[in-house]
Amino acid sequence: MSTKTSPTSTSPPAPPSTSPPGTFRAMDESTAEQWAVIGAETSAHQGRVADQVLAMLDGLRAITDGFAVDQLTHSLQTATRAEESGADPEMVVASLCHDIGKYVSVANHPRIAAEILRPYVRDEVVQVILAHQDFQGRHYYHHFGGDPDARERYRDQPWFSLAATFADEFDQNSFDPDYPTSSLSHFEPLVRQVFAKPRNLI
Repeated sequence: MSTKTSPTSTSPPAPPSTSPPGTFRAMDESTAEQWAVIGAETSAHQGRVADQVLAMLDGLRAITDGFAVDQLTHSLQTATRAEESGADPEMVVASLCHDIGKYVSVANHPRIAAEILRPYVRDEVVQVILAHQDFQGRHYYHHFGGDPDARERYRDQPWFSLAATFADEFDQNSFDPDYPTSSLSHFEPLVRQVFAKPRNLI
């Protein structure tokens, strides 16, 4: 009785790499030369940061949530007041972006905005945006049973005065449909200037 023998099994050849030449599939396989390419590519495309920020700001026009103006108009009014007061470019752009986090989540919008700004502005500006809701609370927290003096927990911070100015003079009074408000295109060059290059690497 004859027996059938199985053909000798061989492993199929490995599929060709689908990674573009010079790149890697895992970071622990990477080289300094590859990271130099990535760094150069990232730097070359830095302009997309301002593009995305402007797009998110424009998206705020769809959010009103019971206010007298939409959130883009509120942001533009806040930045207009900051600019008219003589605030520096970083503070003007931060004023424009202070509520940009509402594009994602109203509940956590100060932190979202502060983290977007963090690599591009000085630390005191980041802290102002991070704490701005507690400073603005002087004007409305009492309606919800909150502490209108919540800002006092920051009294010893070196940026306290700047945060108070932002909240009291730029932010809380910028829900006025009749206020002469600068357009988003007016602020675009300043946005591109501030987001052109990170000043702080995380």
